[in-house]
Amino acid sequence: MTDHSSPALIDSFNRRISYLRVSITDRCDLRCNYCMPKDFKDFEEPINWLSHTEMARLVGVFVDLGVNKIRLTGGEPLTRKGVADLAGQIRALSGVKDLSLSTNATMLARHAVSLKAAGVDRLNVSLDTLDEQRFCEITGRNCLSKVLEGLNEARRVGFAPIKLNCVVDQSADESDLSRLLAYSLASGFILRLIETMPMGSSGQQFVAANLSDMGEAIAQRFGLVPALDFGNGGPARYWSAGENRPALGVITPMSRHFCETCNRVRLTVDGTLHLCLGQENQVPLGQMLRQGACDAELKAAIHQGIAAKPERHEFSSARTKVMRFMSQTGG
Repeated sequence: MTDHSSPALIDSFNRRISYLRVSITDRCDLRCNYCMPKDFKDFEEPINWLSHTEMARLVGVFVDLGVNKIRLTGGEPLTRKGVADLAGQIRALSGVKDLSLSTNATMLARHAVSLKAAGVDRLNVSLDTLDEQRFCEITGRNCLSKVLEGLNEARRVGFAPIKLNCVVDQSADESDLSRLLAYSLASGFILRLIETMPMGSSGQQFVAANLSDMGEAIAQRFGLVPALDFGNGGPARYWSAGENRPALGVITPMSRHFCETCNRVRLTVDGTLHLCLGQENQVPLGQMLRQGACDAELKAAIHQGIAAKPERHEFSSARTKVMRFMSQTGG
């Protein structure tokens, strides 16, 4: 039985941590040029991966501490076997109010039914373009049709909302983004434009677009209006096509950071807790677990880590500070 009597996670800047992103693999079947070098091979050794049972236990410790929103990420989580089983274990935790999954959707068509049955509520799907040649250039694979097939299947089985995450750098073609938004509106999805972040050599080669300006321009072109608070405490600012239903969002870690409202931390596949995407602070929870730590000891380490959570990232002032790739931390 889950015990919710433990004190909540409040950092030194009075931010309540209620959201945990769980990377179940650092491997991916794509090589998106802003995320991971095409020749990258320095993956975590499988012997160090937490089993699904171990990861579910760690997630349960966080839930005991008041975390109620969980996202499964990677790498590409669907490259690892048993994702639906892990999702089911997490969904069974009584304190979990929201369970979602991030995916590139190349394998989503075959997993959508089992993920839905396991209790996954929502999906975030990485999709940067609808142009096949451009898709190949970004991802290193010619599989756009599989992604679209996966999106169709996810919609058919009832996932909602489905958010499309599009990473945008300064060279982005606004007509390409407009085509993606038109597709998203017609499909009932939510398109979110995300500024590139200088993580690792792959991310540091790009200059982020200022989406505060670009998002407004695209929204006006489609007749969208600013949406009121979407109520999810997330980093995106949204525009609506009507009835305050979000249709287009922008996430702006570079041009207009949102660190003052950050409510999230991340677990990597080996159980390392990262307290900020743009800093190196971490807690080796997986190592502690495998050395026999009890839940009380894990909770104490988590509290100690949260107390040291940085006030904000330094992407703008220290572009080369974070050398780990996005796929190693989890999106």
